[in-house]
Amino acid sequence: MGRLIGIYVASEKAAEPQETRQATAVMGKGLEGDRYCAGRGTFSKGDPANEVTLVEIEAITALERDYDIKLSPAETRRNLVTEGVALNHLVGKDFRIGAVSLRGIRLCEPCGHLEKLTASGVEQGLRHRGGLRAQVVTGGTIQVGDSLG
Repeated sequence: MGRLIGIYVASEKAAEPQETRQATAVMGKGLEGDRYCAGRGTFSKGDPANEVTLVEIEAITALERDYDIKLSPAETRRNLVTEGVALNHLVGKDFRIGAVSLRGIRLCEPCGHLEKLTASGVEQGLRHRGGLRAQVVTGGTIQVGDSLG
């Protein structure tokens, strides 16, 4: 069982994500205060896969170790940072973070937009370990330290 170690929301596309200790997940929308919940994200098109994004802290550590690229969790532009769970294995599965139920939709592969906002090599360095796109199935409050499973 993993755990949630970071929560980040950005109010507008290209805005720097802000760290918070807790957030409200809204069924069918995403995290309150985040660009995708408000329909203002770069890829906002009503796609359930854009409601919440997750990334493993282990992937961020591996990016620095394997590619000498240091990113803060906020710079990954993912909403939720996890520890101790293989997010790739959650594609097509329902899982919980605290009281919130999510459904893994597809991998959150890095793109040129992320690389433009961060550093050269990020797209290659996070390929197949850029995280997970998920849909909010049952809303509620999540907070740093919640279990994930």
